[in-house]
Amino acid sequence: MKTMKTATQSLAVISLAALISSCGNPADTTTDAEVKAPVEKETVTTSEGVKYVFTPESKIGFTGSKVTGSHDGGFKTFTGHFTLAGGAPVGNDHKVTIDMRSTWADDEKLTGHLKSDDFFGVETYPISTFDVTGVEKQEDGSYHIAGNFSLHGVEKNIKIPASVSMEGETVKITSEFDINRKDFDINYPGKQDDLIRDEVVIRFDLIATPEA
Repeated sequence: MKTMKTATQSLAVISLAALISSCGNPADTTTDAEVKAPVEKETVTTSEGVKYVFTPESKIGFTGSKVTGSHDGGFKTFTGHFTLAGGAPVGNDHKVTIDMRSTWADDEKLTGHLKSDDFFGVETYPISTFDVTGVEKQEDGSYHIAGNFSLHGVEKNIKIPASVSMEGETVKITSEFDINRKDFDINYPGKQDDLIRDEVVIRFDLIATPEA
C-alpha cells in the first residue's frame, strides 16, 4: 500500500509540475520591447545601400498566452524591405507592412476571435506597419532597431533586438521580443477564470534578396 501511495503521490507531483510549466508566461524568456511615443521620421538613404525585399520564405509569428496555456499564430500576408551595404543595415529605409486580415492561429475559432473587435479589429484596422527610425549596432554584432509600430490604430515607437546575417545575396534578419498588448488598446481580458496575459511574443524570421 505504501508503495502504491508513494507512486500516486509522485505522479501527482509530476503532473502538477507539468501543469505549472505549461502555464508559464512565454514572454518571461524574451526581451521586452522598449516603448515610447512615436517619433517623426525623415527617411535617410545612402548611395552605397542596396534595397532588399522579403521572399515568400519569410515568417512573422506570435505567441499569446493565458493562465491555462498558450497559442501560436502569425500573419500569412506581409511585405517589406530594408537597405544594406556590405551586409549591414544603413540609413533608415527599412519597413514591414502586415495585412492583419491574414492573421492565423493554431485554433480556427481563435483565428476568428483575433480578427474581431475584441483583439485586432481587422476590418477597421487592416494594416499594421513597423517603420524603422534608427539602427544601432552592438558590441556583440547584434542590433537594436527602433521603429514606429502601428497596430490596432495606435502608433508607438518600439526598440527591439535583432540579428543580421548574409550568405551570398541572401540576407536573414531575426528578432524575438514581447510587447504589452494594452499599449495598443487591445484590452480584452478573457474569461474570469482564464485571464489572458498582457504580454505577446513576436518573432521576425525575415529572408530577403536584392530588389529586381
